[in-house]
Amino acid sequence: MRPTAEEIERLLVGTPAHHTRGEVAAEAGVSQELAERIWRALGFATLADDAVAFSDADVVALRRVRKMLDSGLLDEPTVIRMARALGQTTARLAQWQAEIMVGAMLPPDVQPSDADLARILETSQQLLPDFEHVLIHVWRAQLAAAGTRLLAIADINDDLVPSRVSLAVGFADLVSFTRRSRELSERELAELVEGFESRAADVVAVHGARLVKTLGDEVLFTAPTPAQAARIALDLVKTGELRIGMAYGPVLPVMGDVFGTTVNLAARLTAIARPGTIVVDADLAEGLAGDGFELHRIRRRPARGLGVVQPYVLRQSAP
Repeated sequence: MRPTAEEIERLLVGTPAHHTRGEVAAEAGVSQELAERIWRALGFATLADDAVAFSDADVVALRRVRKMLDSGLLDEPTVIRMARALGQTTARLAQWQAEIMVGAMLPPDVQPSDADLARILETSQQLLPDFEHVLIHVWRAQLAAAGTRLLAIADINDDLVPSRVSLAVGFADLVSFTRRSRELSERELAELVEGFESRAADVVAVHGARLVKTLGDEVLFTAPTPAQAARIALDLVKTGELRIGMAYGPVLPVMGDVFGTTVNLAARLTAIARPGTIVVDADLAEGLAGDGFELHRIRRRPARGLGVVQPYVLRQSAP
């Protein structure tokens, strides 16, 4: 028998829904307006006033929010921003993990039966406690890593949480992705993209830098120093048909992403890089002076919106 939405929610969330949105806010001691802003920030739809869709676990979560607000440690705009960060990240995580589970438990290109869906749900329920513990551990470890990066940035910029920070920014781009996407099946294309993202994430992590985001055939990463970025790029070009552009300078960190002229310049340099090459800007090249990297100045190029720039090709130095 095919699992219903109510059964899925009961098995994975654990507590049944028996509150309306007005009742859950009243039980938690917060205004209905604040509760609705938090649900929207978390990515959940606004339901009708009489819809019974909230559980006791939702009440407990809202009470914790009220406790943070009452303590004065966080104000309401900060709570909403935190909720939005949590909602967007966990929505992608949940979708990704669900797709992995389905892909692992079902043969490809076969319509799942009701029994298959029930089996996936049962397995997910069995694994949920372990996944939950691992998730909390990894989240704490990532918080520690983020704090360490902030301290490293503070050492360079004399400001713990600056509005702008100087970072090395790099884009790694799969070569001929459009052509290959026409030649491959949907499953082969998905495997190509996932393999590329996995290799890039591993290389960036090994060097203590941050993978900011993936864009299908392209990844964006940042590193505190030019030398770290150079080592990442040199390792990345060994993993497949890539071209990489990098720049060093001030960036504006917003919502886990990075913005600014330095990011735009790195993107422009990626566009002019040839397959299997790494092109960097003059500031990143200057930052690598004396570190044993091989740099070759090439002709100056116009970069859309940025004027004429002086690029350098970065290569592995001779042993």
